[in-house]
Amino acid sequence: MKTQNYQKGQQGEELAVTFLTNANYRVLDRNYKRSTGEIDIVIQKEETIVFVEVKYRKNLKYGFPREAVNLSKQKRIGKTALWYLKEKKLFDVSVRFDVLEIYFEDDGKRVINHYENAFMLR
Repeated sequence: MKTQNYQKGQQGEELAVTFLTNANYRVLDRNYKRSTGEIDIVIQKEETIVFVEVKYRKNLKYGFPREAVNLSKQKRIGKTALWYLKEKKLFDVSVRFDVLEIYFEDDGKRVINHYENAFMLR
């Protein structure tokens, strides 16, 4: 049985995929998992491979969703991205790490912010 948080995360990722495909990104992979961590979405635009961390919140009670992508999380994403590149034999490619946050304002309006180059490989 899937937890409520898992289902909420899946809902956020669906919104993120729609947003990204509408912005002319090509989705390469979703929920890529290794022992080092998980990458929510792997996309490509032109020659750049982009690893996207999606953060989804119903409100801002605990701060902006992007604030949850701390240094520890960034390191796990970076290590997992290296596994992805190695497995897919993607050498000598341009790589970027983005954060896509989704939340609802007090009036119920949905907000989606896409932060390109949100952090560097650590």
